[in-house]
Amino acid sequence: MSLVRAPLSRRGLLAGTAAAGLAPLARAAAPAWAGIERAGRGQTVFWNAWGGDDRTNAFIAWTSERMKMRHDLQLRHVRLRDTSEAVARVVAEKVAGRNEGGSVDLIWINGPNFLAMKQQGLLHGPVLDLLPNAALIDRIGKPTTMVDFTVPTDGYEVPWRMAQVVFVHDSVRVPDPPRSMAALRDWAAAHPGRVTHPTVRNFLGATFLKQALYELAPDPALLQQAATGATFGPVTAPLWDWYAALRPSLWRGGRNFPDSGPAQRALMNDGEIDIMISFNPSEASTAIANGTLPGTVRTYVLDGGTIGNCSFNAIPFNAAHKEGALLVADFLLSPEAQAHGMDPRILGSPTVLALGRLSAAERKLFDDLPRPVATLSDAELGRPLPEPHPSWMTAIAAEWEKRVTL
Repeated sequence: MSLVRAPLSRRGLLAGTAAAGLAPLARAAAPAWAGIERAGRGQTVFWNAWGGDDRTNAFIAWTSERMKMRHDLQLRHVRLRDTSEAVARVVAEKVAGRNEGGSVDLIWINGPNFLAMKQQGLLHGPVLDLLPNAALIDRIGKPTTMVDFTVPTDGYEVPWRMAQVVFVHDSVRVPDPPRSMAALRDWAAAHPGRVTHPTVRNFLGATFLKQALYELAPDPALLQQAATGATFGPVTAPLWDWYAALRPSLWRGGRNFPDSGPAQRALMNDGEIDIMISFNPSEASTAIANGTLPGTVRTYVLDGGTIGNCSFNAIPFNAAHKEGALLVADFLLSPEAQAHGMDPRILGSPTVLALGRLSAAERKLFDDLPRPVATLSDAELGRPLPEPHPSWMTAIAAEWEKRVTL
């Protein structure tokens, strides 16, 4: 991928994050893996994962079918409104002394929830390098597979899908979309009510503000450190000035916000807004294919780059079916699963794998995927900006809550 056109301080952030990548392993199953396969066969694995997107739910259902065929394993999707629900359950079990036989076997997690679980010793592991398919991960080229919101994963998380912020616009109504957050404010003022963002209680809404903060902060390098009482106010002051100017021009005057990304997409499909934020570079193409966005929508990124991250799975310390959870995590890293998830007709999620390490047959799974007109190339996406430290997301969400309820 090419570097985004960004100031030097942001390029320094990218280089520093890349240096944190680990050297790849040889692709070979550890001697213990055969025993894990035997023990995991026939288990029932409860995967606690966000259930707010129909496409992701369908992908998990497809994974369940594959796990049944391969390992006679029952994969049950515990649909969450928020990942914190599962984290709270694990915390309660630890407090109650339930150190074995826990109710959560696998959890889709990242950011603040991972930091909390890691700090409290709530994760089983390290597990990553037990997995044969972990050798295929692009640990250097995609350093966010090893670093979660600036926090080293240390093998306690297993990556399974990449994400990067993009903006989706109606190319007929907005042929030349704003390519900075400052320009978006000015565009919104000239076109009131035609843009919005999900509530900041939702991760995508919080990301909207973090993306603006990257552009507006006096020194974005500070975002790679924990927010403190001394730094939060000065660093975010330009963000709140920008947002105060933007908010009256938002959909419904900034008095109401869609609950989630899918709810925001529905507003665009209904013609109520013309620009939306997404964390899936292929969302526009997938939505065109399934009829949930018009065929005139296109995708773009900002001139200064956009935030990218990785979705992970982790196994709680007291999971009842650790072996089965490892089998699921390894399958999700397989070329079959990664190519299926990257298909824009399914999820359109960029792969976590280094395609150069695949066999010719495995590589063909990716080469044969369509790239519709609304999906950007890797070069067009540019190298993503690293996520800020989790504390910034938590503090920004709390501050937004105070300001929007005034």
